[in-house]
Amino acid sequence: MTSKFFAFLDRMKLIDRWALMRNTSVEDVAQHTMQVAMIAHALCVIENTLCGGKLDANKAAVLALYHESAEVVTGDLPTPVKYYDDDINRAYKNIEHRAEQKLINTLPEELKAAFAPCVTPEKSSAEYVFVKRADKMSALIKCVEELSVGNKEFEKAYEATAESLKSVPEKSVAYFLDTFIPAYSMSLDSLLD
Repeated sequence: MTSKFFAFLDRMKLIDRWALMRNTSVEDVAQHTMQVAMIAHALCVIENTLCGGKLDANKAAVLALYHESAEVVTGDLPTPVKYYDDDINRAYKNIEHRAEQKLINTLPEELKAAFAPCVTPEKSSAEYVFVKRADKMSALIKCVEELSVGNKEFEKAYEATAESLKSVPEKSVAYFLDTFIPAYSMSLDSLLD
């Protein structure tokens, strides 16, 4: 049997994000997913190292690698549409769940149990909470990068995303914001100094 699972996931590179915004640099779902995985891992390491957490950073990174997998079926629905009202959000969650099931069903039977928790994770797990924080942090980074080259299209998105991240209780998120985010607006020359 030929499995379509990884061929589907490979199509993340074909799905552009921020479709309703004027972008100076196109970001696709594969790029976003890699960034979220690195940040989720980092947030868990910071939480464990500096805040006494007991998170599995590797689990968070793996969950992050699959967190947008449904989008290979659904595409990337822009945030203003997805959260326009409760009915649309519920309908999208249903479509997303069906897309996740479709992906899982492309796996060989003997591998479904191993990959299903990656594609459809326990959303209340501590590690998944950090994936969601990393997802938001990735959005903030996109805003910072766009603003740093003068694209004012991202001002409101930056303000809303920064405010959202500042309101979360995890100290690792505040640490990441203070320690790492300022460098995202630097030029290569500044980074190399």
